[in-house]
Amino acid sequence: MPHVDVDGLVLNVDRYGQGPPVVLLHGFTGSRTSWYDVVRALDGEFTTLSVDLIGHGWSGSPSSVERYQMSRAVDDLVTLMRKSGFERAVWVGYSLGGRTALQLAVQHPEAVAALVLEGASPGLATEQERAGRIAADELLARKLETEGLEAFIDYWQSIPLWDSQKTTLTEPLRVALRQQRLAQRATGLANSLRGMGTGSQMWVGDRLGGLDVPVLLTAGRLDTKFSAIAAEMGQAIPGARVEIIEDAGHCAHLEQPAAFNAVLLDF
Repeated sequence: MPHVDVDGLVLNVDRYGQGPPVVLLHGFTGSRTSWYDVVRALDGEFTTLSVDLIGHGWSGSPSSVERYQMSRAVDDLVTLMRKSGFERAVWVGYSLGGRTALQLAVQHPEAVAALVLEGASPGLATEQERAGRIAADELLARKLETEGLEAFIDYWQSIPLWDSQKTTLTEPLRVALRQQRLAQRATGLANSLRGMGTGSQMWVGDRLGGLDVPVLLTAGRLDTKFSAIAAEMGQAIPGARVEIIEDAGHCAHLEQPAAFNAVLLDF
């Protein structure tokens, strides 16, 4: 299957294994390929659906920002799951994918059997914060459109969020990650920032207490910002489990795959 038409939008998905469904949602500038180690760990017990989010990988990159609105993107993912033959799934999301999975759990609770969030947040609580983030993301989107993809990726890789990867990833892995980012399209990334950015999405921090499925919150110990957010969300979500991955930064499932997969499988 890898291409699924969802109301005119082509979403690309890799399907492996048999068993209960697990949907894997990558981060900004990523793709379904970032989950290969996780897919291998789940193979034999679960069906994995690794999705290229709108504007990423081999999925469509429409020119209209409206299609990238977080609420619409979430609807499309639920439709994708149903077209794949499932009514509910475990949703595993990293960073952008984590925000998306959490939004989906709020918007479509009937489609969620359990939730795993890695390096994710519920959005921004105040209108002022959201407005500031929207403005910052618009500058990034314009940088993509005016300077091109490679210049943007050079900048993106230089931000402090990825400092841990200088030591936690081998040189071949860093090269592969850069190639994954360079395989994107400027239009898709720019519109993803505009439609699915942290400032553009609905704040769902006030909905966490209503989640009534098993929830695992993870982050890398070296990623102090998102470790703290995971702990805060863990206090708000009834029965949530918080697992901090040692010697990992923002992308724990790539930086410490064995530790991350052990926590995921145990959950």
